[in-house]
Amino acid sequence: MPYRTVKTLSPVDAAYMAGLIDGEGTVTLSRRHRDDQRQLVVSIANTERGLLEWALGAAGAGKITGKRISSPLHSPSFTYSIANRQALQLLEQIAPFLRSYKAIRTKLILQHYINLTPRNGRYTEKILAERNRFLTEVLEIKGSWTGTRLSACRAVPRHSATLAQIELTPSTAIALRFPIRERNIDSPQQGRS
Repeated sequence: MPYRTVKTLSPVDAAYMAGLIDGEGTVTLSRRHRDDQRQLVVSIANTERGLLEWALGAAGAGKITGKRISSPLHSPSFTYSIANRQALQLLEQIAPFLRSYKAIRTKLILQHYINLTPRNGRYTEKILAERNRFLTEVLEIKGSWTGTRLSACRAVPRHSATLAQIELTPSTAIALRFPIRERNIDSPQQGRS
């Protein structure tokens, strides 16, 4: 049976979807069960179900689930998620529009995920070792705001020397399409209207 494919997004929809994922979403490698291999999952969490229904309709694949409410003071929350090959198809379309550390994760995933994930689930020792190194690299990429710059850091790479440690300054932001503005944190009036 053929896999369901993701719809082709217009540039505007791809940019909007990327914004949702940058702001409210996750690009990660997750397990469904404890003994399973990790698989690619792209998700967006929000309290507005209509927003997630738009994402589902635009992509044409994935699912929306409700989250359990632990307190009557909390709003109902929902998650749109798409996994595996469908998630790859989505990432291919939105990658140029991502602006957070998720852009770096996405680039690494698009470069290596297919080659390190056999469709039959049977891994040779060599592929499994490479896959485990790849998983570690992807999951070590995290974003942090340090006052004036967004930094995306991780350990020394094994697959791509250009992603070892990237501090997203205005000069490197141009290459990665990050619109970051310099701001002097010592001067509280700068940048205010």
